[in-house]
Amino acid sequence: MRKKLVHTPEGVRDIYGEEKAKKTVVEHLLHEKITAYGYRDIQTPTFEFFDVFSKEVGTTPSKELYKFFDKEGNTLVLRPDFTPSIARCAAKYFMEEDVPIRFCYQGNTYTNTSNLQGKLKEVTQMGAELIGDSSVQADAEMIAMTIEALYHAGLSDFQLSVGNLEYFKGICAEAGLDEETELALREFISGKNYFGAEELLDRIGVDKKDKELLLKVSDLFGTVSILEDAKKAVSNKRSRHAIERLEKVYRTLVDYGVEKYVSFDLGMLSKYNYYTGIIFKGYTYGVGDAIVKGGRYDSLLGRFGKEAAAIGFVIVVDDLLAAMGRQNVIISGIEEPVKLYYTEETFKERLMEAKQMRASGKKVELNEKKRERA
Repeated sequence: MRKKLVHTPEGVRDIYGEEKAKKTVVEHLLHEKITAYGYRDIQTPTFEFFDVFSKEVGTTPSKELYKFFDKEGNTLVLRPDFTPSIARCAAKYFMEEDVPIRFCYQGNTYTNTSNLQGKLKEVTQMGAELIGDSSVQADAEMIAMTIEALYHAGLSDFQLSVGNLEYFKGICAEAGLDEETELALREFISGKNYFGAEELLDRIGVDKKDKELLLKVSDLFGTVSILEDAKKAVSNKRSRHAIERLEKVYRTLVDYGVEKYVSFDLGMLSKYNYYTGIIFKGYTYGVGDAIVKGGRYDSLLGRFGKEAAAIGFVIVVDDLLAAMGRQNVIISGIEEPVKLYYTEETFKERLMEAKQMRASGKKVELNEKKRERA
């Protein structure tokens, strides 16, 4: 029993010493760049009512939530994702606002999954949300800010892959797929289960041309030149407009000077069903999953009573740190404390010295000098 008390449950861990110092510095650097864009801090509760993360909202599946009850019998959940919480908060406190609102946040999220594959159940995330701006410039700002924040934190070898869900949705609409079938197909394609996707389309009798087009989206990835290929592959206005928006976003990213970090992927289909348009993920070597996830969610705030366009992103800080460690990135700004030692006779003198050094901004560790054994 005593051994259990000093160990953490599966999927969570202690962070201390140099690793925690590095994490604090990286979080500060990310925050510094995000707030430079005018984003202001917001803090939402660690747990919320179940309905904030319900299936209708389109967030994490119920089976992956940590659920419990309050004394009134309400079902509560530990947040698995910040975006619905921010949307709820914005709808509550900024209902009458008609100018863009910029939030940034930092905290831990919790996912109760048994299929860990090296992933943690509790991770630290830092992100930003831009609410009330549906423009191409807002899309570009969010992507450019993500790139600049990662670079400012010390990461230089990474890529942001950008897509647009409207491209896929346009093909689904043209093929006559209902919402339920579209979501099932998205899950197959985003999970790289192309056999499952093909079987689903065969079962419901989708036209051969539409079937080939739907399965082909996963092949439409690469540099900006892929956008022209994607546009030629479709004839419906919805999908073509999606490509035109990506082209405009790219031109704006060129103005920001960050285009070398950007590629495109029309087969990127997030598991979060609240995303509605532009979506993006950030990748680097040293970790197997995206270190950044983001996108536009123009319908989500409406579920909480405020009709407003929105776009946001989250950086998975733990994965970013793991990647930086494996890439041997030097994290600057970690200052080791100066060690001062005192005896009973020199304590006041050393204390005064320590106080002066601390007042000047230095870190000082004051320890008793051990007496040498005779």
